[in-house]
Amino acid sequence: MKIDGAIAAIVTGGASGLGEATARALAADGAKVAIFDLNADLGAALAKEIGGAYFQVNVSDEQAVAAAIADAEKVHGVARILVNCAGIAPPVKTVGKEFTPHSMEVFRRVIEVNLIGTFTVITKFAARLAQADPIGEERGVIVNTASVAAFEGQIGQVAYSASKGGVAGMCLPIARDLSQYGIRVMTIAPGLFLTPMVKGLPPAAQESLGKMSPFPQRLGDPSEYALLVKAIVTNPMLNGETIRLDAAIRMSPR
Repeated sequence: MKIDGAIAAIVTGGASGLGEATARALAADGAKVAIFDLNADLGAALAKEIGGAYFQVNVSDEQAVAAAIADAEKVHGVARILVNCAGIAPPVKTVGKEFTPHSMEVFRRVIEVNLIGTFTVITKFAARLAQADPIGEERGVIVNTASVAAFEGQIGQVAYSASKGGVAGMCLPIARDLSQYGIRVMTIAPGLFLTPMVKGLPPAAQESLGKMSPFPQRLGDPSEYALLVKAIVTNPMLNGETIRLDAAIRMSPR
């Protein structure tokens, strides 16, 4: 699918990090971008800068997602591209200090946002897109964000890894489900990237994290995630797969 001024896109978690870079890259190529995020200040400012639209959305709220997709369509038309970047990653061990069990509230919240939230946006988006006219041989593209933690979760990442493993695991069956409508589904599993959370670490810690990758020995730039999103959107043979974007890293236990 060609990215141009006739194409509308939705980016969840689009106010910062990987989502922000993706929103900027799609807009730079002409797409009309709707940013779904809880951070109103960052989201509105970015939307104004790139000529897009901002919607305050909690992806785990089914009604809010449905309403935002409908509102975005009123502004930009039917969205053909969906990039799911919204997510949370609170570090909690299975058994913590003083033999405290993992908080089930935290576990449920991570699954609700990262996995169920991703699926909620997918199904609402796809149900609307399936009714639109195709553009050439396809109707649109969905790109989800997993993590290398889906495969090599570290200590304290049990909830996060479970959620991202689910995102990776549902990629192929959703692609198969949506194939009859000409909607492709792909997943990216990023390694260590310079996201807002990592930016908050001391420079020495950032450098140390970067050196964990075989090559290049540095943290990934969010713009490199966005480059892969664009490659997926524009290459019609990419479908039903999870791509690791990780500089060949394999995560250690901690």
